[in-house]
Amino acid sequence: MFAQIGQLIIEFVANFFVFALLLRFYMQLFRAPFRNPVGQFIAAVSNWMVLPARRVIPGLFGTDLATLVLAWVIQVLSMLLIGALLGAVNITGAMALVLPMAAIELLRHSLRMLIVVVIVQMVVSWMNSYTPLSPVFDALTRPFYNLFRRFIPPIGSVDLSPLFVVLLAQIGLLLVGGLSAMIVRL
Repeated sequence: MFAQIGQLIIEFVANFFVFALLLRFYMQLFRAPFRNPVGQFIAAVSNWMVLPARRVIPGLFGTDLATLVLAWVIQVLSMLLIGALLGAVNITGAMALVLPMAAIELLRHSLRMLIVVVIVQMVVSWMNSYTPLSPVFDALTRPFYNLFRRFIPPIGSVDLSPLFVVLLAQIGLLLVGGLSAMIVRL
């Protein structure tokens, strides 16, 4: 029972910071504005890690690799801590499995985040499309919507691209789950 409580606490704290770092990475990647409540919260939560890491980890082609590497490191540490807590991890033997599995988990978290952002953006657009958060959600979803808007026009002034983005993300989650199962079997 105490191991489960410890696992829950480790997962909660690690996932909080991983999602904050991933959201920061994608907001920077897609040029989402940071002058809003979400951007200010993400910056306040993650600046203490990201700013020192940027001195050591340079960016690549305009992307903030420090933020992505930090998310991956936190995911690796949480997986190792949970494995050690449950008594199932030999640190030296587990590193070969944990390192790629952490990257796969980041991809899985990214797909889940995309689904949530699309759903929240749809609800916000129905309720109040002029909320201060609309530019953030629009910047995060526009690149994905544009893939489908080229081929699928609005039907009765209803944009169906969010449905296809969610469907594609769900398919991606299934493929990532199969990939992680394949790596575990190796």
